[in-house]
Amino acid sequence: MAHAIRYHRYGGPDVLAVEEVPMPEAGDGEVVVEVFATGLNPIESVTRRGDGTPGDDGFPRGQGRDLAGVVASVGPGVTGFAAGDAVMGYVDAGAQASHVVVPAGQLMRKPASVPWEVAGSLYTAGTMAWSAVEGLALTPGDTVVVTAAAGGAGCLAAQFALLRGATVVGTSADARLDFLAQYGIIPLGYGPGLAARVRERAPGPVTAFLDFLGGEAPEGIALGVSPSRIVTVLDRAAVEQHGIAAVEPGDLVALRRVTDLVAAHRVRLPIADVFPVERVADAYRALDRRDAPGKIVLGFHVVHYEQQRVREPDVKEQDVTLGVPTPHGHIDVEESVPPVIGDGRVRARHRAEREERDARRGEATDAAEERRD
Repeated sequence: MAHAIRYHRYGGPDVLAVEEVPMPEAGDGEVVVEVFATGLNPIESVTRRGDGTPGDDGFPRGQGRDLAGVVASVGPGVTGFAAGDAVMGYVDAGAQASHVVVPAGQLMRKPASVPWEVAGSLYTAGTMAWSAVEGLALTPGDTVVVTAAAGGAGCLAAQFALLRGATVVGTSADARLDFLAQYGIIPLGYGPGLAARVRERAPGPVTAFLDFLGGEAPEGIALGVSPSRIVTVLDRAAVEQHGIAAVEPGDLVALRRVTDLVAAHRVRLPIADVFPVERVADAYRALDRRDAPGKIVLGFHVVHYEQQRVREPDVKEQDVTLGVPTPHGHIDVEESVPPVIGDGRVRARHRAEREERDARRGEATDAAEERRD
C-alpha cells in the first residue's frame, strides 16, 4: 500500500490525514515516483479551506504539486527514465503522497548538487517567480517592490530581479528583515502605509511591483506603477479591478532554467523547515503564519541523527492567536544538525557497522575475562 495526505471536507490544517491508498500504476507515458520531498504552497491552504471553490463534491481530495523522488516504475512508451532515477517535477494535484503517478513530460532528472528538499520545492515557487520577472523584462534601471520577499516565490523573484541588475525593495515580517538584507534586498516590514514607506527607502521611482503576499496591489498603484507592470499571485480581485497580471506556475522549460540557476549556486531557495509527513497539520500551520524564511517542506524520508541536539521549539498555534509568543531560547546553527532527506540506506549501513563494532568489542572483552579466569 501507498500513503497519501487527503482531506474529506473543507477546513483548516486539522482536516488533513495520512491515509493508506492503493499503490498507483503507471499508464502510457507515465512514471510512478516514490516521493522524498514535496514543498508546501499558500494556494493549497486557500483551496483546502474552500475559498472560491463551489460545492462539496469530489472528496476525498489530495493536495500538492511539487515533488522530488526516485522513479519506482515506468509505463509503456517511457524511454527517458528508468527505475532508480532521481527526478523532480510536478503534478496537477496529489503530490503529497508516498507514490505518485507523473506524466513523463512533467519530470526532469534531479541534479546531484540540488538537495532533495530544494528539488521538491522548486516547481510552483520557482516557475511563478521566473515567469513574473521574465514578463516584466527588468533592467538595471528598474526598482521593483517584492512583497513577501522572504517566502519561497518572493525570495526567488527578488534574486532573479537582482540578477538582471534591478534594485529590489522587499517586504517581510520584522524578524526576517536581516534575512532579506543578506541578499542585497532593501528590507521593509509588513504594515500600513507601504507606498509611503517605500518612497522613503527606495533610491528612485518604483517601476515594477510583485505582490506575492496578496492584497498589496493597490500600493503599487499608489506608487505610480503602471498596472501592466504589477503582478499578483493570489489577489484575483485586484486583477479584475485594476487590470493587473496574475502569474501562474510555468512548464518544465521554466523549471529547468530555475533548477540550472540553483544548481550553479547563482540563486538559492532557502528551506525554513522540513516536517515529517505525519506532522502535515503542523507544517501548514507554520506555512499559514507567512513568516517563514523560505520554503516549508514535507519529507517522506526524514532522517535525524542520534547526536542531534533538540531543535528549537515551534511557535505554537495559541502563540499566534493570542498574540503573545512564548519566548524560545536561541540555538546557534553550529549546535544542531538539521533534518535531511534520504532513502535511509546510509543510516542503515552506519547502524550495521556500529552493531558489528560493538559485537567485536564485546567478544574481545569476553575473551579477556576468560583469560583472566
